[in-house]
Amino acid sequence: MTKAKASQVPRHIAIVMDGNGRWAKARHRPRSFGHNAGRKAVRATIESCLREGVQALTLFAFSSENWQRPQDEVGALMTLFVRALDKEVEELHGHGVRLRFIGDLGAFDEPLRERMQAAMARTAGNSKLQVNIAVSYGGRWDIVQAARQAAAAVARGELRVDEIDESRLGEWMSLAELPPLDLFIRTGGECRISNFLLWQAAYAELYFTETLWPDFDQACLRQAIEDYARRERRYGRTGEQIATVS
Repeated sequence: MTKAKASQVPRHIAIVMDGNGRWAKARHRPRSFGHNAGRKAVRATIESCLREGVQALTLFAFSSENWQRPQDEVGALMTLFVRALDKEVEELHGHGVRLRFIGDLGAFDEPLRERMQAAMARTAGNSKLQVNIAVSYGGRWDIVQAARQAAAAVARGELRVDEIDESRLGEWMSLAELPPLDLFIRTGGECRISNFLLWQAAYAELYFTETLWPDFDQACLRQAIEDYARRERRYGRTGEQIATVS
């Protein structure tokens, strides 16, 4: 495959990794089997992003609503997180990947939080690709925690209420220091964003595919990037205005 031109490659891609359970069910296996297969798709996607020159990749691994799932499935997911951290971090570090976890990390038990913190510290100096894993994350939670930080700043006398605008509030959102989200991908055939990166996805291009997450490979990511490259991003302006600026 020919590498896409830099101008055609999204700087920041986010993915809702949907379809693990259905993939496993089709094979008459437990949902945990699908989640484990999905880990291989994560590795392939990271490798593809490195090749394509993507700057940031944000993966929706575990939502704040996923705590409501059956306890055996939640337990299997937690075990998978631990194993992935133990096995993958050094390889990611070797490829220059910076790993970060976003979400309500306080919802996890202390041993897992310590592993997350250790993984982030180990890879903190890397800059080739930032991989953000959203765990116990929700877009509404993200907006609320930013609003709380703004309110606290006002209470401390560091900020006036009339100084709070989109730009200022955005500074407290998760991923604020990264390039804006360009491409939002959801696998598995569902066409919704499921409370993921609500603020950040305001002007992202949305891409939905029937492919179940364990089957998402380099060719699938390339197809999504090619589709993105064909789109005209207007940000509220007309096509004629964009043509004039170009």
